Amino acid sequence: MTRWKKVILPFLVIIPVVGCSDETTVYRDSLREDVVLETGDDLLTSVNFRAAGVLEIYEEEKNLAGKDPDQAGDYPLTLIASVAPPSYQSGDQLTATHVDVHGNFAYVSHNTVGPAFYGAVDAVDVSDPHNPRVTSRLFFLNADINSLKYHNGFLYVAGGMDSELSAMATSNSFVARIPAWDGSLNTEGILYGFQQGNNATDVDVRAGRVLVSSGREGSITEYDKADLSILSETYMADARALEIIDAGIAALDAGTGVRLLNENLEETGLIPIPTDLGEATKKTLEAWEDHLVVAEAEKGAGMYPNTGGSLLQYLPIPIHPEGVDSGDIVTNAVTVNEDILFMANGGAGLSIAEQDGNGARTVGIIELDGSANYVVSRGDYAFAASGTNGLQIIKLNRASESLAATCAELPVYDGTSKLNVLEGETVAYQGEKRFNNINVMGSLLLCGSWTVVNHVDIKTNAAFQLYGTLAVGQNSQRRNIKVGENALLQIEGDVTVYGDLILMEGATLEFLGSDSVMDVFGEVKYEGAAIVKGVFRDVRGKF
Repeated sequence: MTRWKKVILPFLVIIPVVGCSDETTVYRDSLREDVVLETGDDLLTSVNFRAAGVLEIYEEEKNLAGKDPDQAGDYPLTLIASVAPPSYQSGDQLTATHVDVHGNFAYVSHNTVGPAFYGAVDAVDVSDPHNPRVTSRLFFLNADINSLKYHNGFLYVAGGMDSELSAMATSNSFVARIPAWDGSLNTEGILYGFQQGNNATDVDVRAGRVLVSSGREGSITEYDKADLSILSETYMADARALEIIDAGIAALDAGTGVRLLNENLEETGLIPIPTDLGEATKKTLEAWEDHLVVAEAEKGAGMYPNTGGSLLQYLPIPIHPEGVDSGDIVTNAVTVNEDILFMANGGAGLSIAEQDGNGARTVGIIELDGSANYVVSRGDYAFAASGTNGLQIIKLNRASESLAATCAELPVYDGTSKLNVLEGETVAYQGEKRFNNINVMGSLLLCGSWTVVNHVDIKTNAAFQLYGTLAVGQNSQRRNIKVGENALLQIEGDVTVYGDLILMEGATLEFLGSDSVMDVFGEVKYEGAAIVKGVFRDVRGKF
């Protein structure tokens, strides 16, 4: 799990000197280097596709009486890439602590496990879901970065420092305003603010003001966004996280509960939470319509009225895997995206829940490698921090509004995960589903968003028309799309094959429109004279 240090972190006054190259800018004070900015092609190696592919979801309910274990599942998720933890020197142990998403960029903060004290910030461009890339990286060689927030061309980061080593710092908790535009971090003109407490834990921005929480014996402090001067503050025993809500601010005070504050930082209510959240560990809360969802360690996620009151329900951690220390099976973070909730449960992985008529229910565990220490989801993405496995970039693959309108007249698919279309049969469906495999001997039309963990096999003389998105296989367990003799695969949309695309004698691969995409991680194999026609983007140059 992500832990904040209980010790004071070093942080030094920044004075610019000559950089070591046109791609690296180094700042130092009289004691040692402080901030390093990296840009350029060297960052491209940070992104890898080793574990990319279709994500399965283990659903406990399917093992209960009356449930069909072969039913096609909802939420066709894919892991599109991983971002390795930043490394500036040998022995680095940086892990992701927080992510904020704005437009086409995800901004990721990191701190350090163990005795070393430094952190980093990454800017990750996700405008092309087939090829995310790190565009700039800022190392803080003597400070941990625990949280961040992007707002109007600036990145606000919060963390800890050693005020005794800095003539600038007036206390140990700090917030910094970093110029950031289109994924480019800039060290020129960084501003700093300081407040009581040993470690700033969370940061958010509203209108012209910046709000920061600062842990044990800290505060909720409000800064002027223009110059980071303090406007107001209120003491809090152990402020782990904050969330801006309609009525003001919700602040998670470990050992007490969620304190509800108005815009003047005056307490207007309290949601008691007696749960032991662990010492100096990251825990988050987030608003979900008229509820607050709180990461509550071994209890899972608690749901409360956002106006105050008692517990409505717990969403427990779905699975307690064998061989994992019980202290590592804890919910560290929660995040909401429309009608779904993600829970980062440490050694028990990443789970997903959804709203129902009685509140919320657990869907299952997303089969990601590594421990899930933090998660945030915005737009069509979820970002999970998985310890040494780095940042996992997950695409939700939601159908666009225009595609939904196109599909509206078709019946919604609600059948088995093994989709078989018989010879002479013609079927058409809309939806967003996870399949085990697809076998077509007749004619199939799918309109929507789909994943297939195993193969897609279009038999001799059969036809498969796709409108939307399709992902097949996993990079670590490759599976193929095979278009049989005299068969047709017609695409208007985006297809990713973690394996080979096999075109048999007389097969036709046809792309409609001008915006279709084909991303083949294996090879395009021609087993005879086949036809490929239409306009499309060949992501990896396999045709």
